[in-house]
Amino acid sequence: MTIAYPLNILKIGSFEITGFGVVMMLAFLTGAWIADREVRRLGFAPDYVHDILLGAVLGGVIGAKLWFVALHGPESLFERAGLVWYGGFVGGTIGVILNGWRRGVPVRWTAHIMAPVLAAAYAVGRVGCYVVGDDYGKPTDAWFGVAFPQGIPRTVAGVMQREFPGVTIPAGTDPSAVLAVHPTQLYEITIMLVAFAVLWSWRTRPRGTGWLFGAYLMMAGAERFVVEFFRAKDDRLLGTMTIAQATSVGLIITGAVLIALWSKGGPISAGSWLERKGATPRPA
Repeated sequence: MTIAYPLNILKIGSFEITGFGVVMMLAFLTGAWIADREVRRLGFAPDYVHDILLGAVLGGVIGAKLWFVALHGPESLFERAGLVWYGGFVGGTIGVILNGWRRGVPVRWTAHIMAPVLAAAYAVGRVGCYVVGDDYGKPTDAWFGVAFPQGIPRTVAGVMQREFPGVTIPAGTDPSAVLAVHPTQLYEITIMLVAFAVLWSWRTRPRGTGWLFGAYLMMAGAERFVVEFFRAKDDRLLGTMTIAQATSVGLIITGAVLIALWSKGGPISAGSWLERKGATPRPA
């Protein structure tokens, strides 16, 4: 059984730079690097990547925190933990779209460029959750189970029973016992890396601009819907699905609609701003 601990990189007084913060930065930088490669391959002005990164960082962090506050109440606004992916996705999407509109870039082109980027950045970001012991799964006795004795919250029987009343703890377990759980962060990392590889290979297919984003939404929604069955959570909606699963269904439906609407025809114009002073196109 592997034991994972939170990784505190640097502490100055009461200020800490944690492994989660470092990995989050790497996730944004990874996304920016992939977006830059694709923008240059298409022959577009590469400085649009800066706009994408700015909108994603500001909108993503604000959206992730506000979603967490909506779930846990206003008193959680100043907690160190508490960034919800769906909130970050919505906030980041709004931020990127607003920046694109400011530049006159069609939403369909921004969406097409960002589809594989989002899958890769999400996979990297989940490494941060594993490092600090957050967003893990239900108790398991499988050989690949992971314990987070200093996790958020700790995978201690009594703590998990208090934090997740709907999660079954083996009868007779000592409340102080450290439990192994499903490493759902690793499940998500693996699945979304595969999704990135697929989307990256599909990005040059001769279909309408933006359809790739619909494919991403369907993959991301399906991934999260399945992983939620293994997560340690107690936020059931209508007694069956978690809130994340209900949101996942919405993503899958939205993705299917976008594929149907945007698959037809060839590429649309990217607008004069994005096409100005374009870089030399790279091979796919």
